[in-house]
Amino acid sequence: MSQSSQFALLAQRRFGPFFWTQFLGAFNDNVFKTALLTILTYEALSWTTLDPSLLNNLIPGLFILPFLLFSATAGQLADKFEKSRIARYVKVLEIAIMTIAAAGWMTHNLWLLVAAVAGMGLHSTLFGPVKYAYLPQQLKPEELVGGNGVIEMGTFVGILLGEVLGAVLVLHKPWGVELVAGGTIAIAVLGWLTSRRIPLSPAPEPDLKINWNPVTETIRNINFTRQNRPVFLSVLGNSWFWFYGAILLAQFPVYAKDYLHGDHSVFVLLLTVFSLGIGAGSLLCERLSGHKVEIGLVPFGSIGLSVFGFDLYLASLGYTNTATVDMAGFIAQQGSWRILFDCVMIGVFGGFYIVPLFALIQTRCDRNHVSRTIAGMNIMNAMFMVVAALVAMALLKAGFTIPQIFMATALLNAVVATYIFSLVPEFLMRFLAWLLIHTVHRVHTVDTARIPEEGPAVLVCNHVSYVDAIVIMAASPRPIRFVMDHRIFKIPVLSWIFRTAKAIPISSAKEDPWLMEKAFVDIAQALHEGELVCIFPEGKLTSNGEINPFKTGIMKIIERSPVPVIPMALRGLWGSMLTRSDGNPFHRSFKRGPFSRLSLVVGTPVPPAQATPESLQAQVASLRGDWK
Repeated sequence: MSQSSQFALLAQRRFGPFFWTQFLGAFNDNVFKTALLTILTYEALSWTTLDPSLLNNLIPGLFILPFLLFSATAGQLADKFEKSRIARYVKVLEIAIMTIAAAGWMTHNLWLLVAAVAGMGLHSTLFGPVKYAYLPQQLKPEELVGGNGVIEMGTFVGILLGEVLGAVLVLHKPWGVELVAGGTIAIAVLGWLTSRRIPLSPAPEPDLKINWNPVTETIRNINFTRQNRPVFLSVLGNSWFWFYGAILLAQFPVYAKDYLHGDHSVFVLLLTVFSLGIGAGSLLCERLSGHKVEIGLVPFGSIGLSVFGFDLYLASLGYTNTATVDMAGFIAQQGSWRILFDCVMIGVFGGFYIVPLFALIQTRCDRNHVSRTIAGMNIMNAMFMVVAALVAMALLKAGFTIPQIFMATALLNAVVATYIFSLVPEFLMRFLAWLLIHTVHRVHTVDTARIPEEGPAVLVCNHVSYVDAIVIMAASPRPIRFVMDHRIFKIPVLSWIFRTAKAIPISSAKEDPWLMEKAFVDIAQALHEGELVCIFPEGKLTSNGEINPFKTGIMKIIERSPVPVIPMALRGLWGSMLTRSDGNPFHRSFKRGPFSRLSLVVGTPVPPAQATPESLQAQVASLRGDWK
């Protein structure tokens, strides 16, 4: 896929109408909610006597309450019924809700508007499982990260435009309220029209019997998701992001008004830069991930959320203006650019964090249970967002300032991220591998699509350096079980990475016959379970850059497990710091320079009957060529 191909999806019927339906839903949600929050922040006395800070945390909480109550049912409906039909029904519901909201706007009835907030929460609850289950059904695996990135970009651009339009329209005198009332109905109708072009997306389980009890179905959904540990912890990580974002965004109206001393245009500016950051981060994921599901970006995103969240607290302390300013006046103030930069970067790293998590959940969960898994995730998201609203209100009541809430959230994010990544070290391991091939080396991959998307296979590769396994792991779209010399397996620091990747240590029969036999048993078990296994048939690192003779271990493996064998070749690693070439390793690395180029080339799969050490060595040598 080219870098622009994720946007080419917009021209295709399998993606375009669905994207615009989702975009318009997010847009309309935020025109309505932001208009309501803005009027309650800047003209509160004409609508209610309740405290604006309390309302700014209460209203988002009411919006997500339906996620808690109805997500389990929504997930079942999305697995049982055809998805384009559900999308059309949901859009009809949106038109009805916006009509109720219009009555609230015209009569200044706050409680009708609050009811509409809950109604739009129900709208999003019903559409959520359809949205994320639709994508893996319609997109190819190599399109999934790009497609998710475009959806997330579209969602946050829709949020941004909705927030800007809602804040601007509602304060437009003298017709602000009327413009919001009519505009939200018109957007809902437009969303219904785009939903009519969404192509058929068959139900994975049309015979599913609906359990209408939300409590028991919620428990069953969460328990089912827990059976797949990486998926469950990805769901928790996703929910934590919404906790973080909910606390941050709920403070923006009062933060802009009371701490930055800005009018509503400053609030709009904060929302704008944050949303642009999310959109940019979501789109960058495809390039940074190499068009595959790269969960190594998740720790990278989490680090950025903490660093820039904490710096937003520091930047807020350094902002000294006390005079009321508009957007232009705020930008002219000392310290304003640092605040805006922090908001942008929180958004960018939020995109790095959330897009790979969505793609991982979509690709690794049971395909017949995608909608219910997404529903379970939405339930968890709702729980975390309700807790976020309660925590923010409790902190405000305890005397925390809004900048102090930013600091506390950033520090808490670091603690939670450390805990999650300690439970599933695959995230951190992939991050280290991703970091290696984007800093020390620039890796060019050739024909990695030949690595099968599912099912067992043995990968064979030349052995050049101590980081061969990490380079291959970072370039592969799937987890790989590496077989490696037990001495390399025990190297400090690298050993932790290899253990986390469930590498299989092996020795020669002369050194440790028991360990050798155990390795072959573990290899057979891994292949039986449909995993990829990678071996270095030379049995040792090259000492001169040339390929050593392949040993007969590959024959023993395919005799037990007759699976395809895929030859691969590493090019360009010889002479780097972690090879056995002559001379000072630091001098070699300095001579090569930063971002040195290397390549991984994947050959065509070889049937097990034709896989001999000699033929495989010849193919690996041909793939490598003269570039060591």
